Amino acid sequence: MTPAPTETTTPRQDLDDAALDRAIGAILGSAVADALGAKFEFGPAGLYSTEFPTPVVGGIGELVGGGSFGWAPGEFTDDTQMALALAAALEEAGGFDAGTVWRHFRAWCADAHDVGATTSTALGHESHVGAAESAHKMLGGRTGSNGSVMRIAPVGVRGVILGREELYRVAVAQSNLTHHDPIAAVAAAFVAEVIRLLVEGADFEDAISDASDMMLESPLGEVFGHGLAPALSRTWDPISDDGPTNGSARTAVAQAVWAVRHGVHFHDTVTSVIDLGGDTDTVAAIAGAMAGARFGAQAIPVRWTTYVNGTVHGPKGVRRYDAQDLIDLARRLVGGENSPHNPPQPPRKLKKLHPAGVWAADLGGAASVDADKAVISMCHTADLFKGHPVRRQVLLRDSGANPGLASVVREVVDAIDAFLAEGREVVVHCHGGRSRTTLALRAWYMRTNGVDHEAAVHWIESEWPHVGRWNASFEEFLDHQWHPGTWGTAPGGADDFDTRTRTGAAGEDK
Repeated sequence: MTPAPTETTTPRQDLDDAALDRAIGAILGSAVADALGAKFEFGPAGLYSTEFPTPVVGGIGELVGGGSFGWAPGEFTDDTQMALALAAALEEAGGFDAGTVWRHFRAWCADAHDVGATTSTALGHESHVGAAESAHKMLGGRTGSNGSVMRIAPVGVRGVILGREELYRVAVAQSNLTHHDPIAAVAAAFVAEVIRLLVEGADFEDAISDASDMMLESPLGEVFGHGLAPALSRTWDPISDDGPTNGSARTAVAQAVWAVRHGVHFHDTVTSVIDLGGDTDTVAAIAGAMAGARFGAQAIPVRWTTYVNGTVHGPKGVRRYDAQDLIDLARRLVGGENSPHNPPQPPRKLKKLHPAGVWAADLGGAASVDADKAVISMCHTADLFKGHPVRRQVLLRDSGANPGLASVVREVVDAIDAFLAEGREVVVHCHGGRSRTTLALRAWYMRTNGVDHEAAVHWIESEWPHVGRWNASFEEFLDHQWHPGTWGTAPGGADDFDTRTRTGAAGEDK
């Protein structure tokens, strides 16, 4: 029986800034990882490390596009497209409604690339009633593929409001629309619950354990116990596993859990799972959703979030997405509103603060930047810099907490240095050019010159008359946490590369 639409949209009053960051991380992390893995889909193990033996901190980073389907730089694939179609249907209906989801899936499929056999066969039916079972028969009983897991991140994030029972029902129901094999529903519900628990602050191993308990106690408990649970063991590894390829729901989830379990941060989690080969975009999307929910959005490399993008064909036409759209979706899924956006203030002229080529500006001033300069934006910019060749769009809040402040600041400082090393001058700005802008520039000056915060304040105040120091957390960070012991490269930066041996196999239909 199809679950009725869920009407509740009550925001979680106890969802703090860190939890919101993790919710955003799940949605953004899945899309970023999908786009990163797209270039290597269907390839052998180790291709990512061969292509990028060290992280590419400058330029546009590693989201260069390509792959079997000729993806544009930063473009996400069918994994994220289906997740966004599912999310749009949930928003439209006020909950899960099979007919609404079916309309969105079929509208997407009509113009999609890289659609797996299981999904495309099911969506070839006009009605959702009996479509998955018919596809199962047409495909000889092989529908235990990973296509209903790859799109599950919005259900996991929405689960913060829905609760465990409704999350399970929706996760299973959306899987059953296209995948008749119950292992697909098991995998989707399990990952959704892990994401929910991580967003709410659970430790990763506790989330795996609690989600496993939920599945064992569910109507699909036997399928979970025999089909997926053994591959979730801490001793499981992708090298010795003799199960199906990562085109299957079972192995895709097992590899994703393995990567998150052994990952130190978001970067090495997703690159390690991509280096397993096979269905790299899908296993990365699944791992990226869990890793984003574990580490938070501010732990995702900015050079990746800046360029992630894509389109989804829906019942009412084509919708384009970038990182800000994904952030806003996550906010709405947990009962919030889109990020506030203020138009530019009368611009302060660009000013070069340092002979190395470092400039400061506010949003209005930065809008006139020449194309040969790199731009680092630390505020909501709408479409002002969409076509700018080299840029970074940084998620940093001037009000509220920044759980990943240290990581964000290190990444910005690394980017400034990388751009300068490429011969590019760099413009750093936020909305008013005051607080976030001067946080980044003071941090850069401290590391570049080996000086303390007091010296950096003296420099910035002598060069830029718009310094804002009202954010106590920024001041505390520069006074006590930003020092030679923490000046090292950000996770996933040029001096922070994981070189573990990885392996994998070719993928299957989704």
